Amino acid sequence: MTLPAKSAELIERRSRFLGPNVSTFYDEPVHFVKGEDVWLWDADGRKYLDCYNNVPHVGHCNPRVVEAICRQASTLNTHTRYLHDGILDYVEKLTATMDASLDTAILTCTGSEANDIALRMAEGMTGKRGIIATDATYHGNTALVSQLSQSNVPTVGFGLDHYFRFVKAPDSYRNPDPDGTRFAEAVAEQIAEHEKAGTGFAALIVCPYFLNEGFPDHPDGWLKPVAEVVRKAGGLLICDEVQSGFGRTGTHMWAHQKMGVVPDIMTMGKPMANGHPVGGVATRSEILATFRKGYRYFNTFGGNPVSCAAAMAVLQEIEDRDLVTNARTVGTHARTRLNKLQQKYDFIGDVRGSGLIFGAEMVLDRTSKEPASEFTDRVINAMRHRGIIHSKLGRHKNTLKIRPPMPFSVENADLLFDTLDGVLAETPLIS
Repeated sequence: MTLPAKSAELIERRSRFLGPNVSTFYDEPVHFVKGEDVWLWDADGRKYLDCYNNVPHVGHCNPRVVEAICRQASTLNTHTRYLHDGILDYVEKLTATMDASLDTAILTCTGSEANDIALRMAEGMTGKRGIIATDATYHGNTALVSQLSQSNVPTVGFGLDHYFRFVKAPDSYRNPDPDGTRFAEAVAEQIAEHEKAGTGFAALIVCPYFLNEGFPDHPDGWLKPVAEVVRKAGGLLICDEVQSGFGRTGTHMWAHQKMGVVPDIMTMGKPMANGHPVGGVATRSEILATFRKGYRYFNTFGGNPVSCAAAMAVLQEIEDRDLVTNARTVGTHARTRLNKLQQKYDFIGDVRGSGLIFGAEMVLDRTSKEPASEFTDRVINAMRHRGIIHSKLGRHKNTLKIRPPMPFSVENADLLFDTLDGVLAETPLIS
């Protein structure tokens, strides 16, 4: 494959200035230069429908967010050791969307920092360090949090791996667990192993909608059994809502609400401020107080006035434009379109999703359910060449990951699925 001269030049410069192994999407990387709402434009002026990016949660270059950033940046931007009402107004409005017990928060710059704090909060509250996660997840890239990602385990580290134990990620397609009891039993087993090893059990951390694991289809309330196991053992439940939060499921503001639990700690990141670097940790006041006593934590940029202005604008957009309802409406339509494609193409083994998280798992054979990973990759690249941006995920990297900005419409969905239908009709299952 011969890349356009400009793309080849940029890739060479990336390697030279950013170092090797800096990943890009697609066989032929895209050079984007402009974004607006659910659309992106490349350097040649070609328009793409964005069906992937959840960071511009309320749309690329959202006017309200842009105006809030510009207004605050032209007025004042300092750290939180000075008094400012912006962070207080934001945290008050943010926590009002949650259970009353989650009444305090720390703001960070990234979800990785938020999850790092969450793990330290669990240690502070329990006096123990044993953490449990699924074996196909991702929660960030600090030295501590990176240990949670079995698919991206660092080759060097700080000897922290013995604090972490893993359970198999839920899989509603290949290994159904309709009421969550088997998952809860698996977690209980690893809790016992932590205690036996002398590490003790501090917390279970999960994305409540298991997005990186392929967002398995689970009924509302599915996490209740495992939450009971965690609390009975004296541990904390940490819900990582970096991807699943802010109304994306179309049923609730937060995915843990859909899954029937109230976490002890909830972490947030990517979409909080529509691309401005903001992350956060919401928790009970006593947990935060214990953390503050045990750790002298300060973040220079976390919670600064510009970040808080951007984050507040996102909450206002979600509320004023009723984007949670939009996610539910468009998501229902998307499932209908995907189900019709499944009836047409035998290699679509499973269809799943809620709200503006949806996709389909590709298989070589519906009986064996053998993953069609290479086929999925060819579909994604073909869609990119037809002006549709999305990706893949799951243990086998054979599930289409469609996670567009929240203003995504029924008309946008129809363009997506009309194009996907054409690509599936022309792409051979075996290359």
